[in-house]
Amino acid sequence: MNNQIIFTGNSNPDLAQRIADNLNTKLGAIKVDTFSDGEINVEIQENVRGKDTFIIQSTNNPAHKNIMELVLIADALKRASARSITAVIPYFGYSRQDRRVRSARVPISAKVVADMLSNVGISRVITLDIHSEQLQGFFAFPVDNIYTANIMVKSLKDEYDVDELQVVSPDLGGVIRARSVAKTLEIQDLAIIDKRREKANESEVINLIGEVEGKVCIVPDDLIDTAGTLSNASHALKDKGAKEIIAFITHPVLSGNAIENLNNSAIDKLVVSNSIDIDDKSKKCPKIDVFDIAPVLSKAITRLTTGESISELFR
Repeated sequence: MNNQIIFTGNSNPDLAQRIADNLNTKLGAIKVDTFSDGEINVEIQENVRGKDTFIIQSTNNPAHKNIMELVLIADALKRASARSITAVIPYFGYSRQDRRVRSARVPISAKVVADMLSNVGISRVITLDIHSEQLQGFFAFPVDNIYTANIMVKSLKDEYDVDELQVVSPDLGGVIRARSVAKTLEIQDLAIIDKRREKANESEVINLIGEVEGKVCIVPDDLIDTAGTLSNASHALKDKGAKEIIAFITHPVLSGNAIENLNNSAIDKLVVSNSIDIDDKSKKCPKIDVFDIAPVLSKAITRLTTGESISELFR
């Protein structure tokens, strides 16, 4: 790491420090605060000329603030003559609005954010379980998307017999992710929850495709927001005879009544990554376990600097 420097904004400094510790280095000296009127103030406080720089910054709530911190840090590094700027964005916010459904009069927010990042000198993005893989096409530079769920579920091989487990896709759109997790666990069959979503954060389970009776159900997904969808799915699985339900969800957005919904659900355990630094209320929830993703991101940074394959991390 002699020619690399890691910087962080204010979205998840604990994760950034863990990454730096794993790489046996220190975080770069930087000031990221606000002027008296609330505008963000950034100053790089060490020499970065000719250096390969990395910015650790999730763009979770408050997304507008965290995105502005990210682009202003990148611009400051570019103007300070950094050789390269890689944005490590564990949670890529604004990724859910990635198309105009039935030509509705809405923005494609994910494209707007991608354009902002492209215009400030960022040359690469590393992210975790991006909401839609086609978002990578919004960028004019490489985007490395790490499939975190495959890594998070590996410990199950030591805890359960394969015959006990059944991977359940929480919706039709999650089948590819569920198949990948099933392959990691060497499971042949899948179950799929067929649901109807009338509006954001509200869904209804219509049907369950597949057999879950007497099984430990593994439910992988990229993010959990209000937990309403997961709660409905868990009750449907228990009604069909599921013995235990463990959800592996990368990004713990956990907004609104998420913790109440989770406590009232039939979920036995929810494993999330620390891509987002959850609040104290969430940390106290007995159903939530946090998986430290810092070692994986540290390996990704190391492989990038040494020219090794990043995709080998999750294969």
